[in-house]
Amino acid sequence: MDWRPILFFDSGVGGLSVLAPTRALLPKAPFVYVADSAGFPYGTRSEAEIAGRVPALLGRLAERYRPRLIVIACNTASTIALAAVRAALDLPVVGTVPAIKPAAELSKTRVIGVLGTDATVRQPYVDDLAARFASDCVVIRHGSAELVRLAEAKLRGEDAPLDRYAAILAGLFGQPGGERLDVIVNACTHFPLVAEELAAAAPHAVRFVDGSAGIARRVAFLTQGQSWPETPGEGVAVFTDDGDRGALAPALAGYGLSRIESL
Repeated sequence: MDWRPILFFDSGVGGLSVLAPTRALLPKAPFVYVADSAGFPYGTRSEAEIAGRVPALLGRLAERYRPRLIVIACNTASTIALAAVRAALDLPVVGTVPAIKPAAELSKTRVIGVLGTDATVRQPYVDDLAARFASDCVVIRHGSAELVRLAEAKLRGEDAPLDRYAAILAGLFGQPGGERLDVIVNACTHFPLVAEELAAAAPHAVRFVDGSAGIARRVAFLTQGQSWPETPGEGVAVFTDDGDRGALAPALAGYGLSRIESL
């Protein structure tokens, strides 16, 4: 039996939205989930900080946990540091990028929104995705650090009024052409965790899409034919500082992460 885990990495708990569909496809796989809580949030950091921090941290994690595969379950880290991580590590690395292609395929009005962090929405990587897959669409972007914090708070059991979500969405719908938006890309893995709140706060019916299901299928493909333990054992959540991980413990357990460690 091969006990090497699949390692998921994010600045916080957003990557749980990618972990969940992957666990559903690979129920016997051991998982390690890493939240870089000491560096949280990535969306307000500079490109240089992220480009230096992420490859170094994932190198340490690869040495410690010996994963068979790493998923960078963070759009900001992926759009900035994915190539450097792949160059540094001798194992498969799966990134997370904004789901602009499926959004364009779904849109009837040809106006789509990209809702991410400030760092993600300004990346040339997003420019390239829009040019390649949504050239006939108006692509409206908005970055929100507050929405990342709201998602983290929700997993700690804290509620927030819908008007806070509505104010964030106004950053998309209030732009020219925003009244025609019919599909929004959740370009941060935190945002699917508050999908119900976003849908309820939107001024009209709109579809939200993300890449989590596609990432899960990619992980399943890359590990096809590999052996797994008969039972995966307890999942491990790792934090780079102590922070409020105790408050997150109940939510983490719901994702199969019953053991919590510090790096």
